[in-house]
Amino acid sequence: MKNDVKTTKRSGWFWETKISGISLPLYLMIVAILIVVIALGKLPTSMMGPIAVLVILGNLFHYMGTKIPIVKDYLGGGSVFAIFASAAIATFGILPKEVVDSTKTFVSDMGFLDFYIAALIAGAILGMNRDLLIKASVRFIPVALISMIASFLAVGLVGMLIGNGFGNSVLYVSLPAMAGGVGAGAVPLSSIYGSFLHTDAADVISRLIPATAMTNVLAIIGAALTARIGQSGNKLNGHGEMMAKGDLGDTKSEPVKPNIQQMGVGLMVALAFFLLGQIGNYFIPKIHAYAFIIIFVVICKVGNLLPKYYEDAATMFNQLIVKNLTAAVLAGIGIALLNLNVLADAFTWQFVVLCLTSVITISVVAGFVGKLFGLYPVEAAITAGFCNNSMGGTGNVAVLSAADRMNLIAFAQMGNRLGGALVLILSGFLIQLFS
Repeated sequence: MKNDVKTTKRSGWFWETKISGISLPLYLMIVAILIVVIALGKLPTSMMGPIAVLVILGNLFHYMGTKIPIVKDYLGGGSVFAIFASAAIATFGILPKEVVDSTKTFVSDMGFLDFYIAALIAGAILGMNRDLLIKASVRFIPVALISMIASFLAVGLVGMLIGNGFGNSVLYVSLPAMAGGVGAGAVPLSSIYGSFLHTDAADVISRLIPATAMTNVLAIIGAALTARIGQSGNKLNGHGEMMAKGDLGDTKSEPVKPNIQQMGVGLMVALAFFLLGQIGNYFIPKIHAYAFIIIFVVICKVGNLLPKYYEDAATMFNQLIVKNLTAAVLAGIGIALLNLNVLADAFTWQFVVLCLTSVITISVVAGFVGKLFGLYPVEAAITAGFCNNSMGGTGNVAVLSAADRMNLIAFAQMGNRLGGALVLILSGFLIQLFS
């Protein structure tokens, strides 16, 4: 009788379990269909093929990561597992090369990540309390910059102690870690280095990518662990709030009731700000388009330039995208931007020590200084610390997702883009000084 009850429970679990709202048996059928299409070589290389791969596998891996012991509690859970499982099937050839290539094109060249991040920024900022945005930003920016300076010096000094040299350590570990990712960071950084060293940028970038990738990995795991600090109390952990509400008065936002047509309006609002970012980048190319998106959205929010209807629309669209596409984006990061072989090739003990120094220093200083500036240490460490050692916009998504702090994307992008711009500006001087 007892065995019958256990069997019933196990079978009940199989039929009742859901992944992204779909029952497990049906989800496994969808995965099987995807595998058959890939095996037959019939997966479209257009938009539909990569979307199918990212959505189906991303949600599957994310669910698995929330169930695997140790991973779910200490290594970032579904978010981190989705990234690394996706990177593994791409790196080790489990996914056919043509599928990997088309997915990379969709994620990077066709702007899937741009679409996601634009929706994220617009909705996150327009959905914030105006007083919170003003007061927290004034405190956040100095925290981010101080943390970056501390990390820069720490990496250089540790590099001297372990025989790697101050200049070599900051040029090839600290700066690429803080430059804002690959496209907006390592690529222009390699061009700057190459021009002063009179060498091809392609030869330089192979020395920059490992540090960008390694610190990004450490930042994701570190953010997941840090988010667990002070969960039972409010002195260190704001549970997603950057500042204590007592410092701001009433920061509660009215709940936004979903409206299908208004979500479409939110899409238009996000697209408009994305296009404004492109215009800003055209006139000032050294400042990334994401930074201009933040600037224009903040101006509209602080100046009360948009009617509440449009702010709510952007918030609704943000919630729609975050809820349904985050796992797909994480899978895209793993497939398109994280090559495990490149990461493994860079593994010397000195390199690992320097990457750990960068990530630990920037997060600890951000948490400590953040507290002095009236921010919650956990939130400050995650946004002003770990996010400034991530791979730009995609890294911010991964870090915040692992820490369950996606609502703080505006602060993460603010520090990341401002810090990344300063790194690129200073890199020209530093490469001449230390080369």
